[in-house]
Amino acid sequence: MIKERLMKLREEMNKEGMQAYIIPTSDFHETEYVSEYFAARKYMSGFTGSAGVLVVLLDKAGLWTDGRYFIQAANQLAGSGIDLMKQGQEDTPSIEEYIVTNLTQGSVVGFDGRVMNVNDANKYKQAFMMHDIKMVTDKDLVGRIWDDRPALPCTETFHYDEKYAGKSISEKLTLVREAMKGYNCRSHIVTKIDEIAWLYNLRAHDVPHFPVALAYTIIKENDAMIYIDASRLDEESKTLFAQNHIQVKDYEAIYEDVKTLEGPVLVDGNFVNSKIVYSLNTEIVYAQDPIVLLKAMKNEIELANTRNAHIKDGVACTKFMYWLMQNVNNGISEMSAQEKLQELRKEQADYLEDSFNTICAYKEHAAMMHYSSNEETNVELKPEGMLLVDSGGQYLDGTTDITRTFVLGSITEEEKKWFTLALKGHIRLEKANFLYGCRGLNLDILARGPLWDLDMDYQCGTGHGVGHLSNVHEAPNGFRWKIVPERNDSCVLEEGMITSNEPGVYVEGEFGIRHENEMVVVKGNKNFYGQFMHFETLTFVPFDRKGIDKSLLSEDELAWLNDYHASVYEKISPFLTNEEAEWLKEACRPLE
Repeated sequence: MIKERLMKLREEMNKEGMQAYIIPTSDFHETEYVSEYFAARKYMSGFTGSAGVLVVLLDKAGLWTDGRYFIQAANQLAGSGIDLMKQGQEDTPSIEEYIVTNLTQGSVVGFDGRVMNVNDANKYKQAFMMHDIKMVTDKDLVGRIWDDRPALPCTETFHYDEKYAGKSISEKLTLVREAMKGYNCRSHIVTKIDEIAWLYNLRAHDVPHFPVALAYTIIKENDAMIYIDASRLDEESKTLFAQNHIQVKDYEAIYEDVKTLEGPVLVDGNFVNSKIVYSLNTEIVYAQDPIVLLKAMKNEIELANTRNAHIKDGVACTKFMYWLMQNVNNGISEMSAQEKLQELRKEQADYLEDSFNTICAYKEHAAMMHYSSNEETNVELKPEGMLLVDSGGQYLDGTTDITRTFVLGSITEEEKKWFTLALKGHIRLEKANFLYGCRGLNLDILARGPLWDLDMDYQCGTGHGVGHLSNVHEAPNGFRWKIVPERNDSCVLEEGMITSNEPGVYVEGEFGIRHENEMVVVKGNKNFYGQFMHFETLTFVPFDRKGIDKSLLSEDELAWLNDYHASVYEKISPFLTNEEAEWLKEACRPLE
């Protein structure tokens, strides 16, 4: 099937005189997880991961993805005629290097400019010009051959009340306009849908696991435009838009409107698509969208709500852990376990949906960091080995993300060692006390150190920012040992930023281990040396004691773990049955 689709695409490339075609994993808004309408890369390659770029030449093809997906991509690309390009590996060429190496002068490279941010487009353009290769940016060739392409999502919106959001539309517009003045800009183009959701307190269900609406906006000094189908807007949002001088315009109208903008226009080149930017006829100021930082620094109302969401989620996940341990002999599978966890989340007040597709991975499946169980791969769980479950929920009061690795029975000493050392790194990062000005780059060694000491590592970041009833992966904060520009997760850690802490160990064909909590940055003591900061833990679910070799933990690490488990019992047990609470008491018993 994939080979047939590639053949049809190459026929369209020949019609257009193209020798290469680029298909990124994106929509018109540079969204991480896209709706099925925009799943062109998945449709053309068969690779289902959330990150990757497919490049199709007339005689070969390559797919670039990162370390989270190396194993999965190798399996899914087998027999397709598409080569796996492992990003970050020394022998892997960049996309532009691959193209210029395989094409000759006068060749043509094409893509759909609506799904390519302008920074990437400009990077390609510069590389291609040096080799006399032309670039065509207005061709949706996949759309021509995708006969049963799903429709664009168009769900009804709802207003996200200030009792959850913490700030009004008016307050947020004022903050953005103040930032625009700092750049001396008369208008600001915003295309990132999570930023628009934050700015206008607007939510919908256009993207699975991501309660937002496809829309664009242009903010001016005294008014604004939002580009969205007016028929889908709820009445409260319509009223608030009118009160705040926000004009509602057709979704596609932005492409003509940007041609008429005057004066400096603020554009974040990482997000705004190249078709929009290439349509501008005025001065452009490239800078990080101010909403990125404003959105990441949660206000007190958002934080109070998200603490509540994590208690609900902790109840669901703890109940799941109890159920799993009681039923591991009863023929449950990866998929049935995943369904049970979702059922338990649905029992919690104000649950809307999962915050991403749950990873429920048994034994060697867990070595694939973003494994997704399906009818073909689903296996029965047995009272042996480990089960990794990475999951989260979208609640009206916040977004959650948690990973626990459960020991279902006997495990090897090797597995127990890595389970404990990954937990050791997790604890070290949770305990961090640091001066203001530190970035995730400064702290990542705390999590990786116990693994690096034994020449072990994991091929991904240690943690990512988390939104508020928004994207589960949020810029610009995170933990990573080196800067990866496209991830945009290396900012100074500011008060109110929520970040995951999830070190792990993954051994192909054998097992995978990950321990994940969410944490929020809070201020500590201030003295002669500056403002000290630390983390407040948000996630409350026990770690599986059966995987821990306490001889590998220091006294202070054991003390942290015992205190954490005491907090889990205190916060979660009131919401459990008597049987569950008794089990939790034992699960949280101190390790001496």
